[in-house]
Amino acid sequence: MSDDFGRQPPRRRVPGPARPERSARPVGRPRPGPGARPARRPAAPRAAAPKTIRLGSPRPRLRLVGLALTLVLAAFVVRLLQVQAVDASTYAAKAEQNRYVGYTLAAERGGITDRDGVALATSEDAYDITADPTLFTRKQLKVDDGPEQAAALLAPILGQDQETIVKKLRPADKKLRYVLLANRQTPQVWKQIKDLRSALAAKSETDPGTANVLAGVLSVPTTKRVYPNGDLAAGILGWVNADGKGGGGVEQQLNSLLAGKDGKIRYAQSGGRQVPTVGSTETPAVPGSDVELTIDRDIQWAAQQAITDQVKESKADRGYVIVQDTRTGQVLAMANAPGFDPNDLSKASSVNMGNAALQDAYEPGSTAKIMSMAAVLQQGVATPQTHVIVPNRLHRGDRLFKDDIDHPTWYLTLNGVLAKSSNIGTILATGQLGRTQAQANQVLYSYLRKFGLGSYSGLDFPGETPGILAKPADWSTSQQYTIPFGQGVSLNAMQAASVYSTIANGGVRIEPTLVRGTKGPDGRFTPAAKPKETRVVSAKTARTLAQMLESVVDDQEGTGTKARIPGYRVAGKTGTANRVDPATGKYKGYTSSFAGFAPADKPRITVYCAIQNATKGSYFGGQICGPVYKQVMEFALKTLQVPPTGAKAAKLPVTYSP
Repeated sequence: MSDDFGRQPPRRRVPGPARPERSARPVGRPRPGPGARPARRPAAPRAAAPKTIRLGSPRPRLRLVGLALTLVLAAFVVRLLQVQAVDASTYAAKAEQNRYVGYTLAAERGGITDRDGVALATSEDAYDITADPTLFTRKQLKVDDGPEQAAALLAPILGQDQETIVKKLRPADKKLRYVLLANRQTPQVWKQIKDLRSALAAKSETDPGTANVLAGVLSVPTTKRVYPNGDLAAGILGWVNADGKGGGGVEQQLNSLLAGKDGKIRYAQSGGRQVPTVGSTETPAVPGSDVELTIDRDIQWAAQQAITDQVKESKADRGYVIVQDTRTGQVLAMANAPGFDPNDLSKASSVNMGNAALQDAYEPGSTAKIMSMAAVLQQGVATPQTHVIVPNRLHRGDRLFKDDIDHPTWYLTLNGVLAKSSNIGTILATGQLGRTQAQANQVLYSYLRKFGLGSYSGLDFPGETPGILAKPADWSTSQQYTIPFGQGVSLNAMQAASVYSTIANGGVRIEPTLVRGTKGPDGRFTPAAKPKETRVVSAKTARTLAQMLESVVDDQEGTGTKARIPGYRVAGKTGTANRVDPATGKYKGYTSSFAGFAPADKPRITVYCAIQNATKGSYFGGQICGPVYKQVMEFALKTLQVPPTGAKAAKLPVTYSP
């Protein structure tokens, strides 16, 4: 029994039959059987080692590369020094030139108003349509016909020919960055272009084949001249040309005052648009001054309407009416017919674009007799009651003179000579001015000069004519006798009106004025300079002449009865003169006229009317200009609220019994 409880005694191994002896397994060969490793292939015998090649030293090549890099860097350094140091200002200027653009800031043109501040000429917002030609190239638009496409779109909007626009968009100078396509276009025109440009931009984003050919079209804010009353007072106002300068009338006369001073702006741009983050330089424009005229718009309208209607009815070449304040010399109206509309010069005739009332020189005819009578009365050689025997014909020099109508011998007073507008009576009366005809001529000439003939009126108006008044030594034989009754001497309508205003003003001539004053950008009003005054005849002579002129209108023997105005005493004179045709230089047709003032005993207003070459109806001044005078004078008296004087006329005698 074992000493260990439960322990089995060891088994004794019984020797079995002997196993055959295994051959020795090569080292490294896998053991056969499941999971055994595959046998390794015997290693291939190694090839013989190649011969060793020794490389050359790399230092020479490194030195060569280093030298090349050094030269390249040196070139860059030299160029950099040139750009940033030596030529820095030149390159900066070129870069700035390509990057920055500038344009003129147009000054706002001053307005023109009538005496009551009513606008006659003003300025409204407008745009100059411009373009950058470099933005129409193939490089920018990816199309070859960018200028042509743009021109096709712009031409109907701007009212221009396509070829003209194409030439501007494809200039000879390829570096040109600014061209003007159209100036002073309305805001509506620019809006059309902007809308079209925006539509093309939107389409080009969705359709790569569409080019925004209007991307290079830009605008510059400016102003456009506008005349709110159309053709009213166009002859006085003139117009503004395409360059923004006055082309006639007051616009030209006072252009430097009205125009102001243009400013400048310069800014960075990219792709035709201003870069807001980059600073700009600007010199502000200085607005022009406003000009206040002496014209009364309502009286101007009445005068223009009256003369226009009469010129049409008489089928005349033209006519003019002037209304003047006798106390101040201020022109209240100056109307021409036919006229023009300065808002649309394309429809205006060049013949009518001036101011004929100041630019036409013509023989006044019998309206000039008032100057002859003034000389006779002032020299004391006759009185209104002086008897004058007027034959049907009068031989003087180498001519036989007559009146407008054949008549028996007239027995007229000097007042009657004026009332009946006798040429023969006027020759006889002025012949008393000197012991000889030469002396009489010299005296008459001195009075004509004092009345303003042969000199500019004082308005300093563009294109005004001083008329023609030769010196007495140069008067021909016939002129010695025709000048007293208004032939052989010429004047303009303003000069003629001024003669009657001188009589109405007590014999003192006041140079006419069209401008009351100016108002600068600071709002301060500066009155016009006081006009020059000249004593021509005495106050007594002037009063006598006024009474004689009343006989022309009031007396049944007078030639101006159609100019009567109920309730007012009217002084006036008719005129009918042979007219020199400006085309041929020969007499053809007549100049018909009427001049006068009212109230005759306390003058306030002068009205002068003249019509050239009436071809229908009467051509006598009293018949066709008398009614115009009446219509305009009545309107002016009511507008200015001039009351009738109430005093009775002197009723000077016209004839006498021999």
